[in-house]
Amino acid sequence: MTPPPPVPPPPVPPPPTPLTPPLGRTLCAMITPFTPSGALDLDGAQQLASHLVASGCDGLVLSGTTGESPTTTDAEKSDLVRAVREAVGDRARVITGIGTPDTLHTTELAREAEKAGADGLLVVSPYYSRPPQDAIEAHFRRVADTAGLPLMLYDIPARTGTRIAPETLLRLAEHPRIVAVKDCSHDFLGAQKVLARTNLAYYAGCDEHNLALYAVGGTGYVSTVANVIPNHLRAVLEAFDAGDTARAARLQQQATPLIEAIMSAGLPGTVTAKAVLNALALPAGPVRSPLQPAGRRTAGELLALHDDLISP
Repeated sequence: MTPPPPVPPPPVPPPPTPLTPPLGRTLCAMITPFTPSGALDLDGAQQLASHLVASGCDGLVLSGTTGESPTTTDAEKSDLVRAVREAVGDRARVITGIGTPDTLHTTELAREAEKAGADGLLVVSPYYSRPPQDAIEAHFRRVADTAGLPLMLYDIPARTGTRIAPETLLRLAEHPRIVAVKDCSHDFLGAQKVLARTNLAYYAGCDEHNLALYAVGGTGYVSTVANVIPNHLRAVLEAFDAGDTARAARLQQQATPLIEAIMSAGLPGTVTAKAVLNALALPAGPVRSPLQPAGRRTAGELLALHDDLISP
């Protein structure tokens, strides 16, 4: 009796294609363009938003630290969301910062952002008053209960004076509308602990951590430097997704001098990013006081680093 032919092994399935998270993966912490007189430049915001999306950003975070939120009015924040929403349509997620040190004010901004067309809310921990962890948790829960949009919690203790402790994040992750964290804690161990025990989408908020956090399960980045090199930063994640970790590391390393110059050279990222954008003739304009523009020498050095990076 002839034995049956051997059963061929099942075909090897192709590697999975990374799914785009609900709030995006390659997010730019967009600057807020102003006119030369310092007024909100909505036309410029639409032009810049369209440029960033066409250049690799699948999400835009408005009115954050880089967006000069402390010096824009509530009405300007809503107008900015409407303008950017109109410009990008459904090509990118639009997230807007609503964080204030006042819980009631924050909930009011959450409702206005939803009316304006935002897809999500960036909510920083209350600053200046330095509330304890139970008060921080209560603040975020109240905002999440009020809002009809998903929340990205913003952990940046260097600016707020208080971090969101990993144990607090573990509890907040149980809320159905708290879905993500923008991590500027510089606590890589704490971030990994939360990643391992929750389904929170973790975004690097410090550009030097973009690849490192992604490699341990992070979702992507919310990047200030993406204002000026959106394609390059996206290429880092794409190389990692393709399994070319050496190329991903090389691209991240190539960006390091510009990342350092924009984020860690003594000036706020808003100031340095706007200096580069203005030099590239992209919408940016001045910064609002108390910030001051970068000097001519600094702007020239930033532009030279940018041009060296993107030169073939």
